[in-house]
Amino acid sequence: MSAERELPRFRPPHPGEYIRDDILPSLEMTITDLAEHLGVSRASLSELVNGNRSLSIEMAQRLGQAFGNGTRFWVQLQMQRDIWDAEKNSGIKIKLLRQRSGKAA
Repeated sequence: MSAERELPRFRPPHPGEYIRDDILPSLEMTITDLAEHLGVSRASLSELVNGNRSLSIEMAQRLGQAFGNGTRFWVQLQMQRDIWDAEKNSGIKIKLLRQRSGKAA
């Protein structure tokens, strides 16, 4: 199966979308409030929330600790989006390697 067939039909959401659309409203917090809680600048969190910055491992750690869902949850959200973008926009086309018959593995 080609990588293009494995791609989800739609681009996965940016991790910041979850924060902006789900988390901040449910906690009744502003970006400033959450930035202070996380110990980051408002500008840094705002860039993430607005999709202008990718999620760093450090930010994933902070979010994972704050929300109790762990670093991996946040990293996986970013990774899904990064992989989708890379596979959708890449011009890389490599033929599948096949093992030659008669050769030991």
